[in-house]
This record gives sequence, C-alpha cells and structure tokens, in this order.
Amino acid sequence: MERESMEVDVLIVGAGPAGLSAAIRLMQMADEAGVELSVCVLEKGSEVGAHIMSGAVMEPRALNELIPDWAERGAPLNVPVTAEKFMFLTAASSIPLPNLVLPKATHNKGNYIISLGNVSRWLAEQAEAMGVEIFPGFAASELLFHDDGRVKGVVTGIMGINAQGEQKPAFEAGMELHAKYTLFGEGCRGSLSQQLLKRFDLDKDCQPQTYGIGLKELWEVPDDVHREGLVLHTAGWPMDNATYGGSFLYHLDNNQVAIGFVIALDYQNPYLSPFDEFQRYKTHPEISRHLKGGKRIAYGARALNEGGLQSIPGLVFPGGALIGCSAGFMNVPKIKGSHNAIKTGMLAAEAAFEAIQTANAAGEVLPQPVLESYPAALRQSWVWQELTAARNFRPAFAKWGLIGGTLYNGFDQFLGGHVGWTLNNPHRDHESLKPKDQCRVIDYPKPDGVYSFDKLSSVFISNTNHEEDQPVHLRLADPNIAVDHNLALYDAPEQRYCPAGVYEILTDDDGGNARLQISAQNCLHCKTCDIKDPTQNITWTVPEGTGGPNYPNM
Repeated sequence: MERESMEVDVLIVGAGPAGLSAAIRLMQMADEAGVELSVCVLEKGSEVGAHIMSGAVMEPRALNELIPDWAERGAPLNVPVTAEKFMFLTAASSIPLPNLVLPKATHNKGNYIISLGNVSRWLAEQAEAMGVEIFPGFAASELLFHDDGRVKGVVTGIMGINAQGEQKPAFEAGMELHAKYTLFGEGCRGSLSQQLLKRFDLDKDCQPQTYGIGLKELWEVPDDVHREGLVLHTAGWPMDNATYGGSFLYHLDNNQVAIGFVIALDYQNPYLSPFDEFQRYKTHPEISRHLKGGKRIAYGARALNEGGLQSIPGLVFPGGALIGCSAGFMNVPKIKGSHNAIKTGMLAAEAAFEAIQTANAAGEVLPQPVLESYPAALRQSWVWQELTAARNFRPAFAKWGLIGGTLYNGFDQFLGGHVGWTLNNPHRDHESLKPKDQCRVIDYPKPDGVYSFDKLSSVFISNTNHEEDQPVHLRLADPNIAVDHNLALYDAPEQRYCPAGVYEILTDDDGGNARLQISAQNCLHCKTCDIKDPTQNITWTVPEGTGGPNYPNM
C-alpha cells in the first residue's frame, strides 16, 4: 500500500505526561544548543487528555525539574493536599489508622489533587509553544522497520475500512512517520509496546508484569459535603483477604470529588466483577457521606502497572525506547506514576538528543546507536531509588494476602525498603483464575441509582464513541475458545472483568448455541481484557483515531 511519509528527528507515540515531557525536554535542549530539531507527538484520542485517566494526586518533583516556573505559567495544580485519612473498612464499620503509623511513601504533604487529563492538556500547550507538532486523533497502528531491523517509525491515520475489512469510499491509507528515534509513551499495556516487547525480547530478564484495574467517577457535591484538599484511602471491604484492592477519594476544587477503586487483576474468583465491587463500595456509610446529595458526572476505567522494579523490561532497542507506563514505572505504595512518567520521558529525551547531536557532529549518515545512556541514567536517578524502596510492596500482598501483606509492608516500609531481599511476582495475571466450581458466586445488589449504577449508564457518561462500521479492534485468536473454554471452565469471566459491558454471552431462546457478542463500540480502552483473558485469546488493537472515551477533567 502506497502512503505518504514524513521525516522527523524524534517521534513520540502518546500525548500523556511521559510523551509530552519528552517533547518539551527535547525542545529545551535544542533551544539551549541553538539547533533545530523536529519533534512530533501522536495521540489516538480525539484531543490531548481525552484518554487520560488517573486518580490523581501528583507529586510535583519531576515537574519542578522540567518546568520550574509551572505555577507562574498556569499549570492546573490548584488544589494542594490539606488533609489525608486512611481507614480499613468492614461491611458495617471502619477502622481509622493514624497517619503516624503509615509508611512515609504514602504521605501526601506537598502534593496536589489534579486532573491528569488537564495537566496533559497544559503540557501540550507548552510543547506546541516550543514548536512541537502534536497530532490528536491519529492512532499509531503499525510499526515500521529498517532492513536491518531497527525501528523506523509507525503508520498512523488509517481510516475508512468497514467491518468486513473492505475499503469504504472515504478510505484513507494513512501516513508513514519516520524518525531517527521513536519513543513509545502509550501508557499501560500499549499495543505497539507489547509488540516491541516480543520482537526485541525486552522482558527476558524481568519478572512478569502484574496489573490492576482502576475505576473512577467524578461527582459534583453540595457545599456542606465538599472538603477541598481532602485525600481519603481505604483498604479492606468489599475485597476479601485474598484479593488486593483499595480505594481513593479526593476532594478537588469546584465542588468536585474524584472517587475510585483499584482491584489487582490477579484475583482468583471468576465471578468477581471489578465494576460491581466499585459500585458496592460507594454504598458504605463512610464513603457515601462524601457523595450525599451529589451528582455523578463522569466515569472511566484504566489498567495500571503494579509489578514495580522487578517487572521493568529492557527500555531500549534499535531505533527507540519505552517511557512512562509503557514500561511500568508506577510506585504502588504511593499510588502514583505521573511523576515517574515525566522523569523517564525527560531522561529518554536527553539520551536521544545527545545521540542525534553526536551523529550530526560526525557529519556521517550512520545507523543511530541504541540509547543505552537512558537506562544508565535511570539507574542513577531518584526514580530508581524510590522503585527500589517500593519493590516488595505489591508482591507481599500476592504472597500473604491483605493481612499478611499489610504486616509485612509495615515492617519493610519502616526500614525504607532497605531490606536484603526482593520478593517475586509469582505469576501472570491471566493464570490466576480458579475454575468456577471451586468458587462462590457473588450476588451483587441491584444499582440503587443514587450511589450505585449500571455499566451502560456509566459508559454513556464516559462519552465513549467509535465508528461502528470498522473492523472490531478486540481480536480473538480463536472465537471458539470463548465458549468451549472460558464459558465452560470459568462461566465467561470476560462478561464481568470488562468495566464497559463489551463482552456478553448470547444464547438461543432454549439456552443453546452459546456465542460471544463483542460490543466494541463500548470499549473504554482500559486493556483489562488483553491482560486478564485466561488463554490470552483476546488482543487489544487500536481502533480508528478519535475512537474511545472523551474524558473531561479526569
């Protein structure tokens, strides 16, 4: 297929905090050196921030390094944390824990309650003012390689293919974007990043990545309920001892409350529904009082990396690098990753700029070297130090459950993570489900329409939209597995682990002829199905550009 092509010095896939920070740092260095540099950022969302969803409390450390005068420039960090609480929930009560007994890493003094989508929009404004080209609505769908195997760039912007795979009248072949270096900041479980892991065997020396699913709602609440600057986290109910999970509840400005629940995707019971656990959690008296008289205005879901230091893959390969959550830099005890995403984007940018300038100074057209200085600099950075201190936090819960993990981490974090051992992530998340006949069915209460809601009304307020006449971007290696294996052994867990109702088992009137229905137009791009499917039969690929959620203020 013939396509137009465009050459740039550095191509960045993903306009999140990692990708935009890399772009800004590249232009800062180009300006300091007095040289020209072409930098292009691709974003599959309809606009920058449309697909960005995080809790989020931001530690400004990396932003201080990238843009020291961010406050004067109007960065949307407007709500400093003024109070924080942590409690264990039981079904009927709660047990508050004093902040003094909590690990230092969990404290939020000096941090800000933010919308990461709005911070990304602001970063995009800074990048564009420096000359970065940002193309929202362009999904990078295919990797390009040189003859010697180096990454050459990506294909983006393919449009106008119908559900049968045929070209429609409005077909567009897309464009090839070529670069000296391509940085992949697609976020957690990025589709091209997954291909790069396999092609270059980047995960050969690390432990399996493990994930959680984060579900979030944004509420508007009355004045008498709102407490701007309050941060509340919980553990315990509705999770059992064997399932890692917990909540966040943040009071923003403008009478808004961000509330969410995170459940580790190594859970065992196939009847568990993360969405319904989140809805049930909001009915707890200690939680519902923060929402009383309020109105739900937005909903979303996203997978997040929880593997930590042990699961970070090789970061560089010929022609490019992984940055941010594409590589998995989230700090689990902090429940934060945006500061690490910004810093890793900066470090990769510095390595790429140095390599390009060295080649330009030599005056020779040679293959660009692998950016080995990026992982070397990372290992000398504060990112590596804090992930080293946090390395045992998540594996401890996998090994000993909620109570044992809490006791262990109290000891580990009291020592600042400076213990003489490293715990393992024992398995991949899709391997953890038990057969349905070994598990109890979970009877979830019906939504009350006040604090708890159904999936379809939730997807509606995520503003999710896809062109319906296009190939399904949720691809099954073998359609029969959904019924012959997943339904037979696990009662079709994809019906429950998907937070958007994308997967449904349909039967004839007599209950026969079971088949899997995929409503791809509901997809929130959370990537949970790609992670949790028991046989890894589902592969998430990018739909046409602009498809997916359109998150406001998330």
